[in-house]
Amino acid sequence: MASLSQDQTQRFHKPLEDLDTAEQTVGCRRNTPDNCAKHSMQCVCAFVRPDGMCLTPPLSWPKQHAKLLQLRLDGGETR
Repeated sequence: MASLSQDQTQRFHKPLEDLDTAEQTVGCRRNTPDNCAKHSMQCVCAFVRPDGMCLTPPLSWPKQHAKLLQLRLDGGETR
């Protein structure tokens, strides 16, 4: 069984969720969420928001989102 930290480090590369955009993510997509300046911040952090949305994904997220979106469009994504 994978540890929580291993699951979190792989989260950045997992297929897109339906509500993921280049500006927000379903859940935290950071490899090391403890280093996030917005960690546990009300109304911003996925760990404390009731809807689980992260409103401040990593700066590298828009590029990764584009890659994952293209993979989905090409049919190479498995859910």
